[in-house]
Amino acid sequence: MKPAVDHLQRGKQGELMAYRHLRKLGYTVVARNYRTLDGRGEVDLVAWDGSDLVFVEVKTRATDEFGTPESAVDGRKRAGMVRAAREYQRRSGRAPARIRYDTVSVLLRDPVEIRVARDSFSEREWRCLN
Repeated sequence: MKPAVDHLQRGKQGELMAYRHLRKLGYTVVARNYRTLDGRGEVDLVAWDGSDLVFVEVKTRATDEFGTPESAVDGRKRAGMVRAAREYQRRSGRAPARIRYDTVSVLLRDPVEIRVARDSFSEREWRCLN
């Protein structure tokens, strides 16, 4: 059971690091761990970057031995992000200039490596692939 606990703690640690990093980059984070009412969609962070509404997935790894953190953002995860983004927009009532999906990779090395992939996928691109 310990590995599952370590995994969850690592994820929470990475999300906090990503949150702080995005704020330093000028993002305004307005929601953390947003989930749809039906539970079928989830996104780690919702933020404004200028006039762009950004939905952010954070992936944290101790090493990249088994692939980069961002490689874990698969079609299923993207579908959940899109569902969450649509519901968030509908419920907030605010019309952004543009919607963007970013991925933040956190590698817990010494020193910690944080990479932001802006526009890591588009809704149109995702629909074409699925």
